[in-house]
Order: sequence, then structure tokens, then C-alpha cells
Amino acid sequence: MSFEKRGPMPLTYDAVCYPGSPLRFRGPCAAMSAPFVLCLGGSETFGRFIHAPYAAQLATKLPCHVVNMGVMNAGLDVLMHDPAITRATQGAAAVVLQITGAQNLSNRLYRVHPRRNDRFVKTTAMLRTIYRDVDFTEFHFTRHLLTHLHDRSPERFGIVAAELQIAWMARMRSFLGRINVPVHLLWLARRHPEDAVTTYGLGPDPLFVTPNMLADVAGMAASLSIISPGDPNVALSTRGMFFGIREEAAARALPGPDLHDRAANALCALLS
Repeated sequence: MSFEKRGPMPLTYDAVCYPGSPLRFRGPCAAMSAPFVLCLGGSETFGRFIHAPYAAQLATKLPCHVVNMGVMNAGLDVLMHDPAITRATQGAAAVVLQITGAQNLSNRLYRVHPRRNDRFVKTTAMLRTIYRDVDFTEFHFTRHLLTHLHDRSPERFGIVAAELQIAWMARMRSFLGRINVPVHLLWLARRHPEDAVTTYGLGPDPLFVTPNMLADVAGMAASLSIISPGDPNVALSTRGMFFGIREEAAARALPGPDLHDRAANALCALLS
């Protein structure tokens, strides 16, 4: 992935590979010997800009191995279809599944890259019909695409958001239905599920996931932990995060060390 090829960085992720997967996961390499806890999710679970993400902290708190298979910018597509992740879910004693947004998964409107789910690959006839006035060749990332569509026509964008929510719900139900061990859902984000959508842009991740959607899938899981800032009006701090030049905006969009600490403590109580 591109973030691993930029030369010296303030934080070393010790990226590792697991047999059968082309993906590079957060290191160090963890043994998948029973019993082990498997942590799945996106950039938050991977621990971008974080020295000790919640999965690493769990490894020091629990009497078993903890495997971090968070994927940068992941949507449900890569988590459901990567061979190494699939094998890991079959051998784990429990799974922590971080809630990811609805934008980075293929749906009836557009397709995403099978491994880099934040990459927009192509549109479908349905989206081209809804937005006949848009040239889709200029877009490479899902957030860029969706921001443009939202700004072009908030009314028509309602159709897009509804389709993404339908796809997310179907994918989550399918994923949870195939995992035969307890799944502990984790909302780890800079916003609370109940926070109002911002008046500009798309807002913070997880995009398009509403409290009702969360409650629906939580019924299929062993638990749901909500980890977010206590006050949405407090300025988002990057204290304790490690990032390079021009990455401050990206760091502010992700949970900081304090939220990872809270996530580790909450999950430890559930998994012990």
C-alpha cells in the first residue's frame, strides 16, 4: 500500500503478511493458535498514526493471542473476501468487528477495488442515469466521488445514500451470519452514532451508518461497544498521534490514543 512506501515515517507499523493474502497487516506477526481473538476493521483497527492500537493493548491484557487484521481504508468487501481473513475467522475464539462506513463497498451504483476498498473502479448504468450531468472519469476515490455527487444535487444524493445503506445492511447481515463464534461489534470513531450530520461535506466516518442500522446488526452480535468523544463540540486533538508532514487532517479524522485506550478496556471486560 502507498502509505508503506513513502520512506522514513514517524511511526513504524511493522507490516506483516499472512499466508494466502496479498494484504499487509499491522505487525508484529501474531500466532493463530487456539484460542485467539481476531480484530477486524479499517484504518482505526489497523491503528494508523497510533503507537498502541486497541488490538495491541488487548494482547497485553488477555491470556491469549490477539491478531490484528485491520485493513487500511477497508470496507466490508475486503473483510469478507480476503482468504487469510476468512481462515482466521474460522479459527478464532472470538471476533472484534469494528464498524466501517457504507461508502467503501461495491453496490448497485458503483464498484470498488476488491482490496483497496476506498478506490472507485467503475460506475453502473443506474448511477449514470441518476447523474447524467456528471463525468465519472475524473474520480479515483469513493469519498471524492460521493462528495461531488452530494454537492451537485443533495436531492438526488438521497437515492445514493439509501442504496449504500441497503448494501451495508445486507453485507453486515451476511458477514455476521457466517461467523460461528461470538462477534463483538466496535464503534470506534470521532463521532457518536447519534451525532447530527454536518452541514458541509459528508461528515466523519463511519459514513451513512445510522443508529437504527447499528441497532439492527447489533442483534446478531454478542455485544456492541460505542467508543467516541464525549463532547462532539470539542476540537479534535491529535495529541499522542504520530504522522508526517501534510497528514494532520487525516490524523484528525481518526480516533486518538485516548479512544483506543477506552476501546481496549471495554473489550477486555467483555473478552476476559
